[in-house]
Amino acid sequence: RCKDFSLCYWNPYWMLPSDVCGMNCFWEAAFRYSLKIHTVERMHLAVVACGERLEETITMLKSAIIFSIKPLQFHIFAEDQLHDNFKGILDSWLLLQTFNYTLYPITFPSENAAEWKKLFKPCASQRLFLPLILKEVDSLLYVDTDILFLRPVDDIWSLLKKFNSTQIAAMAPEHEEPRIGWYNRFARHPYYGKTGVNSGVMLMNMTRMRRKYFKNDMTTVRLRWGDILMPLLKKYKLNITWGDQDLLNIMFFHNPESLFVFPCQWNYRPDHCIYGSNCQEAEKEGIFILHGNRGVYHDDKQPAFRAVYEALRNCSFEDDKVRSLLKPLELELQNTIHTYCGKIYKIFIKQLTKSIRDRYDRPPKER
Repeated sequence: RCKDFSLCYWNPYWMLPSDVCGMNCFWEAAFRYSLKIHTVERMHLAVVACGERLEETITMLKSAIIFSIKPLQFHIFAEDQLHDNFKGILDSWLLLQTFNYTLYPITFPSENAAEWKKLFKPCASQRLFLPLILKEVDSLLYVDTDILFLRPVDDIWSLLKKFNSTQIAAMAPEHEEPRIGWYNRFARHPYYGKTGVNSGVMLMNMTRMRRKYFKNDMTTVRLRWGDILMPLLKKYKLNITWGDQDLLNIMFFHNPESLFVFPCQWNYRPDHCIYGSNCQEAEKEGIFILHGNRGVYHDDKQPAFRAVYEALRNCSFEDDKVRSLLKPLELELQNTIHTYCGKIYKIFIKQLTKSIRDRYDRPPKER
């Protein structure tokens, strides 16, 4: 057996010391080395981008790359006119060697394509068909374009290991406080739990999703993922407001054992602070994933959200640039204390500070 793997691999066998096992060791070591580099686990992340969402999506992807440890595989579903822009930007990043990407067209089942495309927002319902399109992908993290990662993707990816035998997907509650909840006050359809769930961050075991037969209120026969979507839309299309998210709520209302619910700091939205802070987990540990829905990255209604977005949008991949974003961001956040979200601005940088310290302040060998 080899006593020194590196010596055995990098030296011709006739130059090896007598106490190293020679030709067999050389080839065995080379085989083991090759095996290791081909079995690195990739985390699969999907996003759907249409309209004016290019910059937002690029900033989201950048935040994923900056903090993550294991390599990433991006699955980007975008309108055809956006493909060249995505390709130009992402190809310039490939020297980082931390991610690969694939661009896909927007595609819906041909017989109902027009109906799916106009549901809620253009292209939004594409996410419902990811288990059917990405047939070779076992697990996937889907995120909206207006997501920012403030800690490594690795950490939410690790939640897959916490699924029990019946769980196929994970999402966060739509609201923590029922008094301001939308589903429990206004919904005209079934929804999961007390306040529904938000689908802007959705972790999926797609192998299980493809195999499962779902209970439903349309037939006594359980239906698979690909068979249940259109009947659900036909039954509820006049009663749903939030499109595909509502369909997911209906599905998990009837199959609650299939959903893993993660805390609000994994999907922190303006609703968690515009009426006063109501995400206790974020108060304790900081925000893990920031979700700037309602366009708050691009207007002045929630300047704390916009400040974090602009800091990451303008950040480059150099270590010193990432480290140096914190102080200017904190100063900018201090200017937002006239808003409810700004009053608790420290939760916006608490986890971000830790992520930068863990990823960029350690010596290279410890990363």
